[in-house]
Amino acid sequence: MPEAATTYDVRGVAEGARAIDITGDITAQSEEILMDAYSRANETGVKAIVLNFTGLDYMNSGGIGLLVTMLVRAQRAHQQVLAYGLSDHYREIFELTRLDDAVGIHTSEDAALAAL
Repeated sequence: MPEAATTYDVRGVAEGARAIDITGDITAQSEEILMDAYSRANETGVKAIVLNFTGLDYMNSGGIGLLVTMLVRAQRAHQQVLAYGLSDHYREIFELTRLDDAVGIHTSEDAALAAL
């Protein structure tokens, strides 16, 4: 899996909220670019990080671990983490790993933003 095919774009979606658009894979090899995206999203005054999984191709246990690391950092910064665009398969993985207890799972970006 070539790393160049994986991108994490950051954009503003609402006052105090930034989205990270995930395209490609989330694996242990994604650590540097995922944490860089989180750092870029983590501006002063950001209260929520919205993860857009609509472009996700593949995620393994290493990727789940990276999400947990990012979630811990967000919790330390008193930020809410929301997600949308998860396939049924990855939604089930979030439930099995109990990530859905810490990450608000929504059907769309609008639904995630409405939950803020």
